[in-house]
Amino acid sequence: MLILDQVSKRYPNGHEALSNVSLQIDTGELVFLTGPSGAGKSTLLKLINGIERSSRGQVIVAGQNITQLAARRLPQLRQNIGVVFQNHQLLFDRTVGDNVALPLRIAGMPPSDIARRVRAALAKVDLEGRELDWPEMLSGGEQQRVGIARAVVHRPAFLLADEPTGNLDPALSREIMGLFAQFSQLGVTVLIATHDLDLVKVMSARQVKLEAGRVLSFDQ
Repeated sequence: MLILDQVSKRYPNGHEALSNVSLQIDTGELVFLTGPSGAGKSTLLKLINGIERSSRGQVIVAGQNITQLAARRLPQLRQNIGVVFQNHQLLFDRTVGDNVALPLRIAGMPPSDIARRVRAALAKVDLEGRELDWPEMLSGGEQQRVGIARAVVHRPAFLLADEPTGNLDPALSREIMGLFAQFSQLGVTVLIATHDLDLVKVMSARQVKLEAGRVLSFDQ
């Protein structure tokens, strides 16, 4: 479960990116975070991942209040969180398999276990057997799938996605959103920040609307 309780974020320049945001997302729930540019969507995701700290309020991830978490414990927190970016942020000097394996190598997992986990993660995103390919050999949609495989290879309880379909055409966008829905059905808690309201409308999931750092509504 993910809980934000009266969370605000004010930057040193005085800009308040979030103001008194309260939100609860249940285990295995898929939720869309919508709103115009500057609404605070990316800031909210950064607070959940511990990249930013809230100015006020509490951010509780799996029962742990991360606003009180020491910096040295953040890497442990992030082992439970997978992150997908709009531009997938692949390393083009490494193979697909090496890109997906990166979180596991950082965690010090044995090579034999890494190989097994990488194969399983790629299979989940329909890229089985592509470990030795180079990212430039893949289409934009396939590159985003590799980014998703990297985000879930360590089997996180939470999956955060920041505009994951922003660079994809409508058909590929639907495919990517379908993958997120599948992970939710497996018990992963998924929060997706997106501008694509047409795509959100066809998904059976809750929508949380942000504007100027405040929650406007919760739509089912």
